[in-house]
Amino acid sequence: MILGIGTDLANIDRIAGTLERFGDRFRNRVFTEVEQRKAERRADTAGTYAKRWAAKEACSKALGTGLRMGISWKDMAVSNLGTGQPVMHVTGWAADRLAAMTPEGHEAIIHVTLTDDYPWAQAFVVIEARRLDDAAKA
Repeated sequence: MILGIGTDLANIDRIAGTLERFGDRFRNRVFTEVEQRKAERRADTAGTYAKRWAAKEACSKALGTGLRMGISWKDMAVSNLGTGQPVMHVTGWAADRLAAMTPEGHEAIIHVTLTDDYPWAQAFVVIEARRLDDAAKA
């Protein structure tokens, strides 16, 4: 069952300008150390940050709150599997919200996809509730 869907579109030039203007203050407020290391290793640093910005916005929408009610930017973080597939992790208030919206007897799974086509970066997040006994069969 689908618990939430969120999407966001971020302008890469806007993120580049924010990085230039605020530097580490912006990076440290919004992105985890893992996200920063990933972005700083990439040729398209601003595009990498923009995709993660969009993913955080999309995740907050899928959680049904947007960025309010105590949710922190760093409560949502994107990493990548060895295959390159992005994975969304939630902690803090975002994890509490996810637990509250997950029906008993289910586990929540966050699906995230990222794309960019200069000057845009886009993310989609779908939160699925999967029955625990179905998960054991998979």
